[in-house]
Amino acid sequence: MIARTGLLKTIQDRLRTNPVVAVLGPRQCGKTTLARMLMPEESGHYFDLEDPVVSQIFEDPMTTLRDLRGLVIIDEAQQRPGLFPILRVLSDRPNNPATFLILGSASPELSRQASESLAGRVSLVEISGFSTLELPDSQWPMLWQRGGFPRSFLSRSDGESYRWRSDFIQTFLKRDLRSLGFGMSPQAMGRFWTMLSHYHGNIFNATETANALGLAVNTVRSYLDALAETYMVRRLQPWFENVGKRLVKSPKVYIRDSGIFHALQRIESQSNLLTHPKIGASWEGFVLENLIQRWNIEDPYFYSVHSGSELDLFFIHRGRRYGVEIKRTDAPRPHKAYPVLIEDLKLEHLYVVYPGDRTYLIRKGVTALPFGSNPL
Repeated sequence: MIARTGLLKTIQDRLRTNPVVAVLGPRQCGKTTLARMLMPEESGHYFDLEDPVVSQIFEDPMTTLRDLRGLVIIDEAQQRPGLFPILRVLSDRPNNPATFLILGSASPELSRQASESLAGRVSLVEISGFSTLELPDSQWPMLWQRGGFPRSFLSRSDGESYRWRSDFIQTFLKRDLRSLGFGMSPQAMGRFWTMLSHYHGNIFNATETANALGLAVNTVRSYLDALAETYMVRRLQPWFENVGKRLVKSPKVYIRDSGIFHALQRIESQSNLLTHPKIGASWEGFVLENLIQRWNIEDPYFYSVHSGSELDLFFIHRGRRYGVEIKRTDAPRPHKAYPVLIEDLKLEHLYVVYPGDRTYLIRKGVTALPFGSNPL
C-alpha cells in the first residue's frame, strides 16, 4: 500500500470547509480507496452508483440522502447527473448534518453540472495515479516505465504490469467510454488513440489525422475531446501574446499516463524503453505530468514560434513567469535559444529539468535542475 498522505490531507481540508467535495480522475486511479480511508468506522455512508441495487435506491435520491448524517460518499457520480441539484438543496440546509464526497471518472456533463449546480458549495479535487510526490526518488524509473495506475505500478513483474495496462485499454474502449456517455466505435477510437500516441509531445494536426484514418475532422476532434475529458490525454495549450512573432496556436497532445503511452507503443519493459525511438517524447510527457503536480501548476502552457524557438512548459506563479525545458541528457549545456526565450516571455527564471542529481547555473537566469526538485 502506498500512503497517499498529501491527497488525503487535501481532501480532508476541503471537506472541513465545503459541504460538497468532488474528487475527479480516471478510472482505476485510486479514488475509491482514498474515499474509504476517509470514512469513519462508526459512521459514514458509501454508495456505488454502478451497483444495480444502489442505482435502484437512487431513483429517489432525496429520500435516500436527506436523513443521513456524517460523511456520505457517492461513487461514480456521473451515472446520475441529476443528483447535483439535490445535493445543492441538501447542502443549503441550516446546520447541515451531512458532508458529501462525490467521486467521478469524468463525463461530458459531470464537471459542468457540479460547477453550475453547486456553485459556491463544491470544491473540485483532480487526482491521477501515483506521482513522484508519493514515492521514494529511487522508484521514479519504474514509475516512468509502468505509469501511475496503482495496479500497474504495484504489479509483481513488468509482464504483469504490461498485461494489466493492455487490458485496461481494451476495457476502457469497449465498456468505460459507453458508460461515461461517449458513443463512438471502440474500434475507431482504438485506432485513433494508437495514432495519437505517435503525436505524443507534438502539435496535434486534426486534418492530417482525419485523412490518415478516413474520418471527418470534426469526428477526430470529438475523439480527442473524449480522451481529454476522461483524463487519458492532456491538451497542452499554447501561450500566445503580441510579441511580434508568428506563434503556434494549436495544442500539443500527451498521453497523460506514461504506462498507458508505453502500452499503446508496445513498449513492454525497461530495456525496450531505453532503446525505443520514442524515449525522448516519453520522458518529456512523464516529467511534464509530474512537474504540474509537484509544482502545483494551475495553468500550464507551452510556447512555440514558427521560426523555431520553443519552450516545453510556461506558467505563471505568484505573478512571476517561469519556463521549463525538459532534457534527457547527462549535463544540460547553454543553448542560443535560452536568452531569446527569457527576453520574449519576460521570464523570472528558466529551468532545464534533467535526470541528473546536481543543480547548477547554466548561464544567468538558466538553471539545470534534477528531476524531482521543486525550486518554487
